[in-house]
Amino acid sequence: MISLLELEPSEEMKQEVEKDITLIEKEIEELEINTILNGEYDNSDCYLEIHPGAGGTESCDWANMLLRMYERFCDKNDFSHEILELQNGEEAGIKSVTVHIKGNFAYGYLKCERGVHRLVRISPFDSNKRRHTSFASVSVVPEIDQSINIEIKDEDIRIDTYCASGHGGQGVNTTPSAVRITHFPSKIVVTCQNERSQIQNKEQAMKVLKSKLFNLEIEKKEKEMAALKGITTGIDFGSQIRSYVLEPYKLVKDTRSGFEIGDAEKVLDGEVLPFMESILKMK
Repeated sequence: MISLLELEPSEEMKQEVEKDITLIEKEIEELEINTILNGEYDNSDCYLEIHPGAGGTESCDWANMLLRMYERFCDKNDFSHEILELQNGEEAGIKSVTVHIKGNFAYGYLKCERGVHRLVRISPFDSNKRRHTSFASVSVVPEIDQSINIEIKDEDIRIDTYCASGHGGQGVNTTPSAVRITHFPSKIVVTCQNERSQIQNKEQAMKVLKSKLFNLEIEKKEKEMAALKGITTGIDFGSQIRSYVLEPYKLVKDTRSGFEIGDAEKVLDGEVLPFMESILKMK
């Protein structure tokens, strides 16, 4: 078509060629990312957790902003998501949340989000309108195939039940349907409160616990391999992975890949995929 255009210029054909080139470039980029997403668990569903750092209400609000960002990301990229457990902050925001995310390469993409996320803004909770820095941590583990045998001894866990709060309506809030499982050897605590049935919540909580224990083994092996290779830095890219600056200027920058976007509100509205892709390409 380009050869034809050189022989006989046509504005209509030129526009068609430009449209085709844009589509081809997008398809090539998607194929490139798919070849990078070749890890053993990359095509698995996953569990994403958010916890605020030190800073009280300010950090709890930041954790809630991150939750909304990932929910919007899922909506825009055909991932389904379900909140398994949510604990509200005392004044605002959230103290913790666990989200089950399903879709093609859910873990492959979202594993790029593990680490500490930093926010700089004028605090809406500060009457003097001072600038505050807040931190929140994000952890992501793959949902493992339940056929994989992860041994959990009865004597190694404690199961508590309580009335759920936040989600699920009156029935959930008035009956002890929520389940908390504490695994003593690893000190992992898992809670699930999204279902009305205590049995269903227990089954889901056990799935999350198995996935977390499995992920611990993966991390242990990665550290052993890193030690054998003489790598002294962490296997991840460091604790603070991304900064979201809303004041005195607007910028979101990934400290690992160097990728940045000036439209911070757009990123907080779910446009996180370019950051994930920058990390995948770098790796």
